[in-house]
Amino acid sequence: MLLPVLGLVILAVCGLTVLGLVTVQVGPLAVAIGVAAALVPVAVVVATILWVDRWEPEPAKFLLVAFFWGACLAAITALLINNTAETVGDLLLGEGSGSKLSALLSAPLVEEAAKASFVLAVLLRRADEFDGVIDGIVYAGFTAAGFAFTENIYYFGRAFADYGFGDATSTGVIAAFVLRGVLSPFTHPLFAAITGIGLGYAARADNRAVKILAPLGAYLGAVLLHALWNGAAVLGGAQTFLNVYFLIMVPMFIAVVMLVLLQRRREQRIVTAALPAMVQARLVAPSEVELLSTLAGRREWRRQARQQSGREAAKAVARYQASVTELAFLRRRKETPDHDKRKRELLAALRAARADAVRLAGEGTRTG
Repeated sequence: MLLPVLGLVILAVCGLTVLGLVTVQVGPLAVAIGVAAALVPVAVVVATILWVDRWEPEPAKFLLVAFFWGACLAAITALLINNTAETVGDLLLGEGSGSKLSALLSAPLVEEAAKASFVLAVLLRRADEFDGVIDGIVYAGFTAAGFAFTENIYYFGRAFADYGFGDATSTGVIAAFVLRGVLSPFTHPLFAAITGIGLGYAARADNRAVKILAPLGAYLGAVLLHALWNGAAVLGGAQTFLNVYFLIMVPMFIAVVMLVLLQRRREQRIVTAALPAMVQARLVAPSEVELLSTLAGRREWRRQARQQSGREAAKAVARYQASVTELAFLRRRKETPDHDKRKRELLAALRAARADAVRLAGEGTRTG
């Protein structure tokens, strides 16, 4: 029990420290404005990532910790190292050079490593929670969403402290919001997702070299893309920035979206292929196969359970559906010493969730 508590305390201290540093620099009112403005893009990003994670949702507590890891620990790590790099750069290369050194070298290396460290920790410590590329994207996306949230508070707060609200065509909070909240809310999640893809691929790979090289190559790709983005903003003019945005960033984002859609179809095929064996084992009723085979069928099943028997019944159905998916994924994994133990846990969870759903449905029928 001591380790999780200690981890939460560290995250809380880091978060309070970052908040205090930002407040000292821009003031309480600017921080409040920054928080209000930063909530909009982070809500869009989180909702999108949750949409990606619909077939086999990751534990909510892990996603919450991932978000706060990015918002607190990764943010303060990046702040301290980037500020140090900027100071050293000014001393060695001349005044004004430090910010460029930080943006082009320090920020991409440190920020991508800080965000990816949580995903790597989940892969190493809780491999049973890692089913492939989608999980890598989801965990990386949540850490990046937390990081971007904290970063946006600072940038929006600083814009307000320096120039006020401004408007859409002049410097100020509105202009900063258009740039960071409308045009590029997915930049940090996109960079992090590349590393997440590498870690997700390594999670299911059998070759030891692939397990090492895939995450390393993906991390270097994320660093290069991040450095290119920062370089376009710091060194290039408006035309260079727009070229990088439309010719590189937008196509990369579309490519990741396409990969997500392909992986979701793969997950659907895995579940569909496993259902007949589950019916034979009497884990799934034949009448449930069609409902479990599509996201639309699952969503309608939960809606009906909520409507007829209440919210708890819908939650029990959702747990049952998630257990079916995890069992289907487990059948595709290479057997490990913990394979049988994990299978027993999932079977117990599936039967418990099914029993709860049936009981609550019965109670709802009698009440009705």
